[in-house]
Amino acid sequence: MPDEHAIYARHADQYDRLVRREDHDGRLLPALQVVRSLEGLDIVELGAGTGRLTLLLAPLARRVWAFDASRHMLARAAAWLQPGRLPYVQLAVADHRALPVASGSADMAVAGWSLCYLVVDHPLTWREQLWRGLCEMRRVLRPGGTILLLETLGTGHEVPQRMALLSDYYAFLEQEGFVSSWIRTDYRFESLAEAEALVRFFFGDDLAAQVVDRGRVDLPECTGLWWLSV
Repeated sequence: MPDEHAIYARHADQYDRLVRREDHDGRLLPALQVVRSLEGLDIVELGAGTGRLTLLLAPLARRVWAFDASRHMLARAAAWLQPGRLPYVQLAVADHRALPVASGSADMAVAGWSLCYLVVDHPLTWREQLWRGLCEMRRVLRPGGTILLLETLGTGHEVPQRMALLSDYYAFLEQEGFVSSWIRTDYRFESLAEAEALVRFFFGDDLAAQVVDRGRVDLPECTGLWWLSV
């Protein structure tokens, strides 16, 4: 099992196969719409990866700027978007803390499963790094704009499980006034063999063994949403 940074740098196709199996019941888009209607919005997306959120946002939004630190991941996203199919979607390499977008350009700033790395990758300075990321999200928003964050709350769990590694991160968001909710975005694979291979690839041997022991092609996943109007 490669670590997350190796995956994002070199294994976009395999990662993309995994995330395309998540949320097989289609619960994520309605949950986003509960936070705020996406219709006609200008949206800045951080951590776009291979475009799983981008493809949900783009058909409803007026414009989407989709950024990721990995050019390798964005190349896969571009293949999904297809040249000319969604001309109002702009993909570009960017750091969460330095977005190449003018101030006051967007109605919503979304970070999917990625802002947490400012905490994980910087254990000694995570508050400073996280604050820089959130300040950039605020900067690109118009008055009344919305910051929306998505993070995992437990793969293989049927109810939310807050990871101890991110407990300070969750507390920080609550102190800043973020409202939160959660939904199930379960995986469903095409076969048990695919389930074992993709789960082992990203989540490791222990969870892959649980998949095999259960003998099922579905895997529970809890996803948390945090949002703030600015």
